[in-house]
Amino acid sequence: MNPPFAKRRVVLLGSTGSIGTSTLKVAREMPGEIEIIALAASRNIETLAAQARETGVKHVAIYDASLENSLRALLPHGVKIHVGPEGLSELATLAEADIVLIAIVGTAGLHPALAAIEAGKDLAVASKEILVMAGEVITTAAAKRGVNLLPVDSEHNAIFQCLDGYSGSRSDVSRLILTASGGPFRELPAAEIPQVTLAQALKHPTWVMGAKITIDSATLFNKGLEMIEARWLFGIEMERIEVVVHPQSIVHSLVEFVDGSVLAQLSRPDMCFPIQYALTWPRRLRGGLRPLDLANMGKLEFEAPRSSDFPALDLARRAGSVGGTLPAIYNAANEVAVEAFRAGEISFPGIWHCVSAAMDAHHVMPSDTLDAVVTADQWARETASQFISRFS
Repeated sequence: MNPPFAKRRVVLLGSTGSIGTSTLKVAREMPGEIEIIALAASRNIETLAAQARETGVKHVAIYDASLENSLRALLPHGVKIHVGPEGLSELATLAEADIVLIAIVGTAGLHPALAAIEAGKDLAVASKEILVMAGEVITTAAAKRGVNLLPVDSEHNAIFQCLDGYSGSRSDVSRLILTASGGPFRELPAAEIPQVTLAQALKHPTWVMGAKITIDSATLFNKGLEMIEARWLFGIEMERIEVVVHPQSIVHSLVEFVDGSVLAQLSRPDMCFPIQYALTWPRRLRGGLRPLDLANMGKLEFEAPRSSDFPALDLARRAGSVGGTLPAIYNAANEVAVEAFRAGEISFPGIWHCVSAAMDAHHVMPSDTLDAVVTADQWARETASQFISRFS
């Protein structure tokens, strides 16, 4: 008989985004197992305040310090407000927390992640940038403190489930195979890619996500970031990490072993599945999620990605294989380029061109310190902005 499951007390950073709201949905369905004890958002004070009232948290953080007074007017009495980047780290180190789920888009989650690890908190990672930028720093710190890194991305969570409990060596793994929906332009002729509009790029065929990650899915940068992230999460070299397009988004990823056997994790395309597993691990608990109906599911399709038309995957393999600060360049330059595309300053293919140019111009350095990573990130942003000015 399994031992009783202690309620998991969760700090949720990035509560107003798609992952954050899905996390609150999971917690709502499992009040005896999951308790949200703190919430943080960037600017959406109305939603943050509503979430605070629903969950009864005593701590919230707002990244934009100028909104502190406006937020205070919306909150119940007795809720403490933490402000700015320091506020995120304060929440991440709350003594009563068991696990910190970081769902902050971009690099703002890096310092809170390290703060949580140093405080001995398990870390549920939904922000790809944390491990892409600073995989060596994060994994080294987690190993030193004995902290569990629990992936929330559906693909990495699937691999985690396939490997969970496997007692063999990582050398037994032949390939990690990440699945990709293919995005909205999977069948778009190559000649039409330069004419892709922002509205088209924001229409994902399967998932409902924020603007940045939706565009990353359209360019396949999302999958490139996941390749680098997988390298750090699972200790697998880049040459053993591959991508296959699976439009139905039912098979979330696969692990191939050297004997030819393949394990896969399947579920409906709902981010609540990986969130629930990350927050309740190592147990599997009944929540409010509906299982697959295999008889009515229909066929499952797989195809190779169009790497020549969508170069993000090859750029990611290069960044992850070279290592050092190059993955940080890949990530930061993409962030800048996506914002430029959203602002109408560059074309859709301009995102790839910008990242490639920044990577070509970068002198790779070791990434074993946070200062080195932050310096590379800043350099990439400045350099990418300069390239965008020229492209414009």
